[in-house]
Amino acid sequence: MSPSKKRYLVTSALPYANGALHLGHLAGAYLPADIYVRYLRMKGEEVLFVCGSDEHGAAITMRAKKEGVSPKEIIDKYHELNKTTFECLGISFDIYHRTSDPLHHETAQQFFLRLYERGDQFEERTTEQYYDEEYQQFLADRYIVGTCPKCGYEEAYGDQCEKCGSALSPLELINPRSVLSGKPPVLRQTTHWYFRLDKHEGWLREWISQGTLDGRPHHDPAKWRKHVVGQCTSWLDQGLQPRAITRDLDWGVPVPLEGAAGKVLYVWFDAPIGYISATRRWAKDQGQDWEAWWKGEEVQLVHFIGKDNIVFHCIVFPAMLKAHGEFALPVNVPANQFLNFEGQKFSKSRGWGLEQHEYLEAFKDFPNREDALRWALARNLPENRDSDFKWDEFVEFHDKELADNLGNFINRVVVLTNKYFGGKVPALSGPWTEILAPVRQLARQWSASIEDFNLKQAALLFMEVSSWGNQYLQEQAPWALYKEDKQHPRLAEIMGVALQVAALLSMMAEPYVPFSAARLRKLLGMGSLRKGEWAEAMEALDAGMPILPEGHQIGEPQILFAKIADRKDDSRLKIVEQQKAKLKALQEKAEDTVALPYPPVAPQIAYDDFAKLDIRTGTILAAERVPKTDKLLKLTVDIGIEKRTVVSGIAHQYEPEAVIGQRVLLLANLAPRKLRDILSQGMILMAEDKEGKLVFVQPADPTMDNGAKVS
Repeated sequence: MSPSKKRYLVTSALPYANGALHLGHLAGAYLPADIYVRYLRMKGEEVLFVCGSDEHGAAITMRAKKEGVSPKEIIDKYHELNKTTFECLGISFDIYHRTSDPLHHETAQQFFLRLYERGDQFEERTTEQYYDEEYQQFLADRYIVGTCPKCGYEEAYGDQCEKCGSALSPLELINPRSVLSGKPPVLRQTTHWYFRLDKHEGWLREWISQGTLDGRPHHDPAKWRKHVVGQCTSWLDQGLQPRAITRDLDWGVPVPLEGAAGKVLYVWFDAPIGYISATRRWAKDQGQDWEAWWKGEEVQLVHFIGKDNIVFHCIVFPAMLKAHGEFALPVNVPANQFLNFEGQKFSKSRGWGLEQHEYLEAFKDFPNREDALRWALARNLPENRDSDFKWDEFVEFHDKELADNLGNFINRVVVLTNKYFGGKVPALSGPWTEILAPVRQLARQWSASIEDFNLKQAALLFMEVSSWGNQYLQEQAPWALYKEDKQHPRLAEIMGVALQVAALLSMMAEPYVPFSAARLRKLLGMGSLRKGEWAEAMEALDAGMPILPEGHQIGEPQILFAKIADRKDDSRLKIVEQQKAKLKALQEKAEDTVALPYPPVAPQIAYDDFAKLDIRTGTILAAERVPKTDKLLKLTVDIGIEKRTVVSGIAHQYEPEAVIGQRVLLLANLAPRKLRDILSQGMILMAEDKEGKLVFVQPADPTMDNGAKVS
């Protein structure tokens, strides 16, 4: 249990300074990282926890334009809001930096130049891009709107239609217009630099699948989550392509080359470098060497992210680090899946969900508001599959586990110790080390679970230790012995064992419910948790030495967790009921607004119009994801007379392997068009249910040959 000589650099995904963060963000990347970091500190490891605001990109400039303010006003507002809420919720960053800091600009530019000077990592490409003649600037994808070619929505962006969800390119839009001037843009040539991601495909595949780097063991791939490895493997199987790392924009890190005026580093390139610049800023403030945290075999780099960031942290950023040639690569990227909210996805536009600062405000008079939320999220972390935050579970986790289990045990121990021994730890006697053997075993399992990033399992083991303590007291019934004989010789043994369990729990509580842990330690007279104290405590117990020595003075009884569903005081439950009432009102409003579960029938057409459609039966033979998109699949479809390549926007609902062999109907005489440089030769017919689920339209007879015409 002694600390290793490793140096842990832990990062959480840089949140975009374009809005407030909701509870799903907290459960995805920030709370898990904080749990892990707090554990490492109490174990005695050298650890640095960095994060900060991602403050560049077109989305911020668009929001600034809509609100009539400067981009700096936007980033300042949300940087401070998110930083403050993280602090209130106990997310213990060593530094919360920001990418607008000149030190970050310098770091990102130096990184770019290092790769540029190598000569083989970039390539220049000249392409046509939309340009606003009135504003005299090239337009980022989000600065272009037009009619979606798939659903006809007239306000689709140049990268995505927010109505039907289709991934788009600006050139696909019908009647495109500039968001800035409102006028049709023109195409002009522009030159950009592309990172040769394709050059790194070989070693990345070996590194991800086998955990080896340059022929030497680097990490244990068995400890990486399956969905992380699966997503990376899928990308690699499709073949990596050069990726643009610059864009024409006036907000961001300027490209440090002659002739690059008006060009900035693409935000996907400069944002992860923010981890490095944050470390540099921290080291500069602390008078330390930042390179010691990024370079050398002892560095253990761990990225905590959501699943939407897997490719950037497992493929793109590692390739950047390897291309640079000096930096350590991540030993694990424990990406979480998504957290839903009462059965639905978080949606700011619909008001569905709860942002971090909204929770803190609504529950400002709520005892243990921070730990109640941390515990509810920790108990339901979406580690390997999407999970769901529910208010009823929020109450249940707090009342049944924190209050009835942990709180009840601690209260019993403190009350009885004060009553039997004047609040002093008695001399341990009897086979107390053997009695504590199951607890020590649970504690070791708890440590192993956290070190393997099974944080939800560790939360259950924490409660299991508390349950053991409750059961031990119940079975030994010291109150009965005390009633029989106030000097009963077994009282010291029983209460001594219970006090050692309470001391262990005060440390196990630290990563999950740190505010309550501090109160618990004060109650036990233990003071603030010291670095390495967990390792010392486990070593002491293994050596037959107590954590709390004989004569140690504890405090007076105190309620640690005031129950939410309290018959005598319903004020806390009312706060929760108000949140549930808000959601119910939103649901009722949605039901009243949408009378029909499906869109109305489109305007009538003549039979001749229908007769022009050539719809054929077919079978999907192969499927793969389209690189750099979340929603597109490249399909090979057999329609009897030939095989067609079709690009379909269904990747957000169907994995490639799940659609192979699927019978389909294909609109075969649709004019071909390029989507992400792939010529799509037709359209798969799909039906969408009232929940938004896409379902294949297929022939009822599975024996029907491919190529049969629908009429």
